Formats: sequence, C-alpha cells, structure tokens
Amino acid sequence: MTEREIVRIGGRKSKLAVVQSNEVKRLIETNFSHYMCTVVALQTLGDQVQSKPLYSFGGKAVWTKELEDLLYEKDQDKRIDLIVHSLKDMPTSLPDGFELGCVTKRVDPSDCLIMAEGSPYKCLEDLPDGSVVGTSSIRRSAQLKRKFPKLKFESVRGNIQTRLRKLDDPATDYKCIVLASAGLLRLGLEGRISQRFDSSIMYHAVGQGALGIEVRTNDAQLAPILERIGDVKSTICCFAERSLMRTLEGGCSVPIGVESSYDEQTKKLHLKGLVVSVDGTEAVEDDYVMTIHDVRLDSITCGQELAHKMIRNGAKEILDKINLSKIDQ
Repeated sequence: MTEREIVRIGGRKSKLAVVQSNEVKRLIETNFSHYMCTVVALQTLGDQVQSKPLYSFGGKAVWTKELEDLLYEKDQDKRIDLIVHSLKDMPTSLPDGFELGCVTKRVDPSDCLIMAEGSPYKCLEDLPDGSVVGTSSIRRSAQLKRKFPKLKFESVRGNIQTRLRKLDDPATDYKCIVLASAGLLRLGLEGRISQRFDSSIMYHAVGQGALGIEVRTNDAQLAPILERIGDVKSTICCFAERSLMRTLEGGCSVPIGVESSYDEQTKKLHLKGLVVSVDGTEAVEDDYVMTIHDVRLDSITCGQELAHKMIRNGAKEILDKINLSKIDQ
C-alpha cells in the first residue's frame, strides 16, 4: 500500500476554529485519497486578549501572525502547509510570501440576533427603549444605531460559547447579542437564532460565512488541492467584497458592510456596499453589477469600481472621521 502524504493544517484553537479546520481536512481527504491531514491548533493574540475591543490593539493581524510564522517555519516538524481562516478575520492585504489560495463553499453570511434564554422578545423591534445589545463590532453597532437609535450597545468579547453564557447569565445587562449566523450553524447552535438580518437591517461583514485558505505564494504542491476544494461562486463574491474593503482602506473594525450575489447562468455579480458613521447618522449605500469572465481579476475589479463609486458619494469622508481610539461604543 502506498504511504499517504501528509498535509499539515493550521488554525486557531477555539472550538469553532477547530471545527473549521476539520471541515477542510474532510474536504481534502475526501477528494484526494493519497493525502492525510493533521490539524495544528494554535492560540493567537486575538484569542488571548479578551478584555479589549479588537480595534484597540491591532485589527485582523491579531488572528493571523502566529499561524503565518508556522508557514515559513524552518523546522519541518513544526511547519504547516496551509492556514484555515474565517475569511472575515483575514486581512485584505497579506504579507509578502503569502496569498489567499482559495475560498471554500460559503455558508449563510448573514448576521443574526440571539435573545437571552427565556426572553419574551423575538426581534429588535420588540425590545423596550434603552435595552442593551451586546456586540464588539463597530460595523454592527453603527448599522443598528442607524435603524434603532433608542437601543444601547455594549461590547461583548469571547468565543461563541462564552458570549452565550454572558447573555444567559441572570445578572446580565444584555437583552440580546448579535453574532454571525455561520458560526452558530457550524457549531449546531442554529436553534439559538431569534432573527436573521438581511441588508434592510444589516449588511454583513466582508467574507463572513466563508473559509479562506492561506498558503505560501505559488506553492505548486498545493495548487491542485486548492483548485478542487475551492468554490467558484463563493470565491467571486468574496474576492469582490475584499477588493471593495481594500480599496476603501477599511480594516476589520471600521463600519463597512456588504451583500453580494452571483448568477451562474448570466455570470452577473451584484455587489452592494454600505459605509456608515460610528453613531449611525451618516451613511453611503451603493451597488455595482458586473459580468464575470475571469474569476479573480473581474471580481477584484468589481469591488474596486463599487469602492470608487462610493468614494465619489462621500464614503471616504465618513471613514476618515473615524478615530478608533475615541470610540465609545
């Protein structure tokens, strides 16, 4: 029997991250019988610092640097071959020597509302004035302030299980929290979802619901694996979303929301974007439709075109006013 080749997968140590790494392991081993995958789970700075909002100490790089170090580790026993990221946590510009190799099939990219256990309320409209909504995302709180100015928004950090425990604590101030639907779906916790948001209430984060596979640039051995496990529709939408954010020069913490759809028959990509001030009083909302011939190049161009359109309509002025160190969420 031929000895199977090893693919070492790196990811974060949280329960959700391990589930995601194992999903990629399953994809590779299902499609390539001669590969066997091992999963390396690592605690990153973003996992260790739970007391501060992310925008205050480094943005998306807090999830990635320790894992990227292992991609170029000289010790072969410690070196990994690829990193599995929640794509929304992955910087839109990667360091030299690294690239986004592929995007796997996306699950529901929406944000959702979770009420405390036993709550009589089902949606945001039901909540009394002054109710506290838990979210550490400026994108989420800014959009909700725009629609629900009489609610209060306070930071809540931690993994999904930690946030649910904080919400369900009888002594809590939170009436509800807002999370990505995808994480709850992947952990089998969809029963906790009270309400899913479409763009009429909240645009989701760039890349939300998708897994991004980071690799060394031009890794020929991994190329056939990445081509097989990547999903074309998800890749088109996510590359366009990331291009929009990169062109607007927005990080993970600024209030940029998106919604995208791709029609495989017409090859039309419809990308929608929103930039909103932290207090929710100013917003630029726009969209762009493009026919996709080259998956990566045209998707990136679509994001750039929408960004330029939004900049002409005032999006840059909103973003330039944001001073993250002075945000009082």
